[in-house]
Amino acid sequence: MLNTLTQQIQSRAHELGFKLVGVTPAEESQTIQRYREWIANGYAGKMGYLERHLPLKEDTRKLLQETKSVISLAMNYYTLDPPKELAEDPSRGQISRYAWGDDYHDVIRERLLLLVEFIKDAAETELKSRVFVDSGPILEREYAQKAKLGWIGKNTNLINWRSGSWYFLAEVLVSVDLESESETLRGSCGTCTKCIEACPTDAFVEPNMLDSRLCISYLTIELKDSIPKELRPKMGNLIFGCDICQEVCPWNSKAMPTTEPAFHPREGNLVPELLTLISMTQSEFSEKFKGSPIKRAKRRGFLRNVIVAIGNWGARAAVPALKKALVDEDPLVRSHAAWALGQIGGKTAKQALETQITCEDDIEVISEIQDALTFIN
Repeated sequence: MLNTLTQQIQSRAHELGFKLVGVTPAEESQTIQRYREWIANGYAGKMGYLERHLPLKEDTRKLLQETKSVISLAMNYYTLDPPKELAEDPSRGQISRYAWGDDYHDVIRERLLLLVEFIKDAAETELKSRVFVDSGPILEREYAQKAKLGWIGKNTNLINWRSGSWYFLAEVLVSVDLESESETLRGSCGTCTKCIEACPTDAFVEPNMLDSRLCISYLTIELKDSIPKELRPKMGNLIFGCDICQEVCPWNSKAMPTTEPAFHPREGNLVPELLTLISMTQSEFSEKFKGSPIKRAKRRGFLRNVIVAIGNWGARAAVPALKKALVDEDPLVRSHAAWALGQIGGKTAKQALETQITCEDDIEVISEIQDALTFIN
């Protein structure tokens, strides 16, 4: 017998696929000052929307004035690793696990709306609500930690002591008072620093403090411009996001595969061959990644990432494809193709660069070609 409305909501949320569910009262953020300092230090990089939305993150009641309770939820997206020989093949690109399947925003939002309908019926009162799936100005990890879903680890991810960190977070703001959880929060990172030590770009300024400008997930998804040259060699074959700080986390040894079919890998999203991606047209990109998180990078950003991975692969077999990318309509693609050709080197690569510089009109691309030619020489 489920006695409280909170218990009824938790039961329904579990039925809808949410592994973790907790409730906290609406109140002012307790971490907002740390967030302000993070912004002030420039760690948000070029994600200007984070600063613009800062005032709204001070209190969930700025998002819904009638909010009395915050329901924090987490949905598991863990799926089994690809074969090791494929994952370690530099001719293939690695995509962050969360983007292997369908776009989680669409999947989870649909479930949240079903949960809201249940709460309306169960609460037997007029309900005001708002739902968020990693897309609104709410400090979701703070509320998830308050709701005893887990703790915020040194890698800045929410970690659950039973099942690790492979979770999407979501929230429902409701205008009813709900009973909060009394369960004791368990687990901690202790003295472990594996995530900090494993980061290829040293993006962790200190435990639980990430400089986004150095994070490969930021570089391959959020950054819309050229990737800093000094960071490109450190990216390996990561073409969309990065899971390294989660992969090395000991708590994730407890992770169990998701039962949500939408998060299982789509065909072609599991360590795809780099040379099958570099020549995609806009229409091909749109078709291939329709309903996928990868569409966020847009064609230009995704091809930029693929080309950096090809440059790190360093195989002469990639030169013909890079020559075509060197005359792409987008300067961002051309500039990174120039860099990759410089990394690979050889007579054919040099000739392609020398030919293109005579007709190139973009200043950044010209600079990249000049640097690449210097590197080859």
